Amino acid sequence: MAGKKNKNSEIKKRNLIAEVNPRSVASEQYRTIRTNIQFSAIEDDIRTVVVTSSSPGEGKSTTAANLAIVFAQQGKRVLLVDADMRKPTVHFTFNIMNTLGLTNVLTRQSELDGAVTKTEIERLDILPSGPIPPNPSELLSSRGMTSFITAAKSVYDLIVFDSPPVLAVTDAQVLSHQCDGSILVVRSRIADKEKAVKAKELMLSAKARILGVILNDKKMKSNDEYYYYGNG
Repeated sequence: MAGKKNKNSEIKKRNLIAEVNPRSVASEQYRTIRTNIQFSAIEDDIRTVVVTSSSPGEGKSTTAANLAIVFAQQGKRVLLVDADMRKPTVHFTFNIMNTLGLTNVLTRQSELDGAVTKTEIERLDILPSGPIPPNPSELLSSRGMTSFITAAKSVYDLIVFDSPPVLAVTDAQVLSHQCDGSILVVRSRIADKEKAVKAKELMLSAKARILGVILNDKKMKSNDEYYYYGNG
C-alpha cells in the first residue's frame, strides 16, 4: 500500500504542478494562459474549452488538468471532464475511481451530480470518462451531449474537456464543434509540424474556434518548463 501511495503522490507531483507548486515558473505560465483565454472572451463568454493535441504524448491531459486548477484557484467553479473515452487518464492523475463518469451521463444511466467527483482543490470537480463505450464519437455528437453541456453550464462557470488527439480519431473535432473554444497542445522537440498543421486544419473544418496553441515542455536554462500560448 505504501508503494502505491508513493507512486500516486509522484504522479500528482509530476502532473498537477499548479496545485503542488503554485509558485513555480510552469504554474505562472498556466496562469498566463488563463489570462489569455479570458482576454479572448471579451465579446463571447468562454464557458466550455476543449484541450487536445495532434498526436498522443504531447501533454494535453496535463495541460487540461492544470488549466482547470488555475481557473478554480481564481474562484471559478470548474468541471474537468475526461472526454477521452478510449484511453482515459484523468482518474489516474487525480487518483479517483472511474466506475461512473461521462459515458454513464450521456447514456442516461446516471445524473451529472451522481457521476461527479469532488477534489481536494476547492471549486474543482472531476467527471471521469466512466466505462469505455464502443461508440465514443457517436456519444459525443448525441443529444445526450447537448443536454450534458447545458446541465453542466447551470452548475459550473467553466467546463474543461480533455479530448483525444485530433489525428487519432474524430472525437476532438466532434467535441470542438460543440464548445466555445479549443486549445491545441504541441510538445517541443517531439511534435511533427505537418501533423500539427493538419490537426489545426481538421479542427477548423469542424468549425472549431481555436483559442491558441500551447508549446509544451520547452526547456529553459533553469530547467523549468515553459509554456507558450499563441494565436491558432
